[in-house]
Amino acid sequence: MLEDISSVFMSLEPRDFRVLTGIEVGMKYHEWVPVEEVSRYTKLDLGQLHYVLKNLGIKGLLKRQTQPYEGYRIYFEGYDLLALNALVKRGSLSAIGEELGVGKESVVYEGLREMVGGLGQQPVILKFHREGRTSFKQVKRKREHLDGLQHFSWIYAARLAAKREFEVMQRLYPGVSVPEPVDHNRNVIVMAIAEGGELSKTRVVDPEWYLDKILEQVRLAYAKGVVHGDLSEYNIFVSDEGVTLIDWPQYVEVGDALAKGLLERDVGNVLAFFKRKYGVERNLGEVFEMFGEVTE
Repeated sequence: MLEDISSVFMSLEPRDFRVLTGIEVGMKYHEWVPVEEVSRYTKLDLGQLHYVLKNLGIKGLLKRQTQPYEGYRIYFEGYDLLALNALVKRGSLSAIGEELGVGKESVVYEGLREMVGGLGQQPVILKFHREGRTSFKQVKRKREHLDGLQHFSWIYAARLAAKREFEVMQRLYPGVSVPEPVDHNRNVIVMAIAEGGELSKTRVVDPEWYLDKILEQVRLAYAKGVVHGDLSEYNIFVSDEGVTLIDWPQYVEVGDALAKGLLERDVGNVLAFFKRKYGVERNLGEVFEMFGEVTE
C-alpha cells in the first residue's frame, strides 16, 4: 500500500483517474498496455498523456516498459485508488484513516462514510483484497471461483475475491453475525466495524459461553448453505454482546464436495483453540449433530 493513500488520492485529478482507467481496461488484452491505446481511450494527445503518466509513475501508481514498445500497467496502488474513487462518488466512503492490519491476501484500513440524512459520519472498515500478489498459480489452486479459467491476472483474482466475499456477506447478514456489508468496487469492500477484539488476542471471562456463540453462528451460516472454509481464532471477533465472524472469500456451498472436510476443519480449529487456551473440551461428533446431513 501507499504510505499516505489519502494524500495521494486527494492529489489526483479527473484526467489522472481517466488514464489509470484506460490502462486498467487495456490490461484485459495486454500485459503492457501500448501508450497509443491509452491515448485513444483517454482522448489525450501524446504530449499531455506523457505528462500525466510521468506524474503517476512518480507517485508509484503504474509501471512502464520501453522495449519492445512503450507500454504501461497498473499495480495494486493504482487499482486501489480507482476503487476508492468509485466508492467516494457513490457516497459509500468519505474518508480513509489508518492502516489496521496486513494479511497475506488483504490490507485493512479504517474509514468514514456519511450517514443517510446528513446525521454525521459512520466509522467503517475498508478491506483491500490482495489475491494474486504472491503466486497466481497458488491462488488459482485455492480458489474455486477461479476454476476453469485459463488466463487471469492479479486484478481479476482480487476483483473476484472481493465480489465473492461481499455477496456472501449480503447473503448472510443480518441472520448470521458478520459485519454489515456496505459497498464494494473492484478489489475493495466497505463494511461495518466488527465490535470487540480478535479472539486470539482476547482473554474472555466465560469461554463456554463464547464457544457456544461461535458454534451457533457457524450453524446459522450452514443453515443458509454456507461453510466458512477458513475459520480460526484469527477471524473471530468477540465482545460483551457476542461474536462476529469475518473473512469469507474462501467459503464453499454446503452442497460442495469439500464442504464436510472444511466444516470439520473450521469447527476443529475453534475447539482446539478453546481446549488449548481455556481447557474447554467438546466432543467433535456431538458438535456435528448440530449440522445434520453434512456430517453423514
